[in-house]
Amino acid sequence: MTRAPMPSDFVAEQAIHRDIAVIDVGSNSVRLVHFRVEGRSLWPIFNEKVMAGLGRGVHDTGKLHPEGRDIALRALKRFQRLLDAKGVSDRHVVATAAVRNASDGPDFIAAVAARTGLAVRVLSGEDEARLSAMGVGAGIPDAQGMMGDLGGSSLELTAMNDGLPGRGVTTALGPQEMLGDDVMDEAALVAALDRVLGATGQLTGQGGAFYAVGGAWRALGQLAFARFGYPLNVVHEFSLGARQTDELVRLATRLSPASLRGTPGVSSRRVATLPYAALLLRRIMQLGAFDRLVFSAYGVREGVLASGLPPALLAQDPLIAGAEAMALPNAPTPDFGRALARWLVPAFGALETAFGPARDRVLHEAATRLTDLGARHHPDHRADLARGSVLYAPFAGMTHAERVFLAAAIHYRYAGKRAVLEDNPIFHLIDEDQHNLAQMLGLSLRLGAKLSGRSPALLDRYSLTVGPDVIRLEVDESVRDLYVERSVSLLDNLATVVGRTGEVVYVTGLGARG
Repeated sequence: MTRAPMPSDFVAEQAIHRDIAVIDVGSNSVRLVHFRVEGRSLWPIFNEKVMAGLGRGVHDTGKLHPEGRDIALRALKRFQRLLDAKGVSDRHVVATAAVRNASDGPDFIAAVAARTGLAVRVLSGEDEARLSAMGVGAGIPDAQGMMGDLGGSSLELTAMNDGLPGRGVTTALGPQEMLGDDVMDEAALVAALDRVLGATGQLTGQGGAFYAVGGAWRALGQLAFARFGYPLNVVHEFSLGARQTDELVRLATRLSPASLRGTPGVSSRRVATLPYAALLLRRIMQLGAFDRLVFSAYGVREGVLASGLPPALLAQDPLIAGAEAMALPNAPTPDFGRALARWLVPAFGALETAFGPARDRVLHEAATRLTDLGARHHPDHRADLARGSVLYAPFAGMTHAERVFLAAAIHYRYAGKRAVLEDNPIFHLIDEDQHNLAQMLGLSLRLGAKLSGRSPALLDRYSLTVGPDVIRLEVDESVRDLYVERSVSLLDNLATVVGRTGEVVYVTGLGARG
């Protein structure tokens, strides 16, 4: 069971604010991700991939692919020069199965050092399994079930317990090891997969969720978007039930290469191995009796980064940290979001929740951090631009429904019209009650910002509560002259949305500590 959040979880302290680069030398690709670490937020600000194919042929020759070796060395030299120019000195370079398994892997590592000065750490299979799982936990803190990271040469399987890695194993089930240049023989592959997967002891019909990591499985997510008409094209935390997953596997194994190649988001390089990745996924889902497939955009690179961060920092909520990092440069008053979060607690205490008390609290905290997200946008376009930013930002730690809820709240914070969302299929991912609560949240953000002029000291002179029939705003006598016509209309709008009457009461001594 996921632990209840503590008050400290809602403070995304900017204790660490630095740039860190992670370079992953994989069997298929060499990738650089330049992260800006802001508190608990792991913000990717530069991401470049070169398809080198180092692992092609290792299974047969025992050596790295010669052309892939040259491509990888050139890519690493480029990455080194880029990081030098950017002044990013905190660099972590890791190599996985291809370099680990190749007899000339040590020679390649030496060549990298001589040409670029980069020190490459070759991960053991156990290290790779653990770090991939740490990455999943960094992106999905309540992950519970099993993580699978499919690379070109290997598959790592690691148990997930509330976002923490359990027992992990590595297997030689990557497509470069299993397929070679042969046409896929489905019956023979199933027998081989079952033999290897059974020997790991990881898949015992335990049920729960399976978290899919790796480019081949992310391509399956893109196929699902296109073929199922799913409206929100964000891979991270995209989830399918077991029956939908089986339907997706049938599509991937039956569609022609031309059809796969024409699917938006599926690169031509993935087409040859996509049917195998789908078949492997089917066997894992069946042997583990998993009832849910969840795609994770976080994996070994984020795990490498997270492994060097203080545990107390990692224990904070990543969504709130991400919202704070995203909106802080635009915020006229940086600490206003936190004050607004405290101010909203009494107003929502008497209402039904959208996702349960703990998750609603996190979403409210994130929404208040984002309340000035559109401050530098043109007034005519703030609702659209801020809403789109929330929908597609690389946030961690929320489901797709929660992402849509948060985007709707920000839409209403900037006076967006309800009809705009009702005509958008993305917003059908939340139900009517959740939509109503998102609208109330957004209008409450707007009211709080307007009443106080984004001043925490002035906000403290108002109190908002919701009763069965009335939304009551208490106004301290010291700020009576700040409560003018525009504020009256915002309170009336808020009351109308939740089927209540707005009531204003003037009091003395409210927020005296301000």
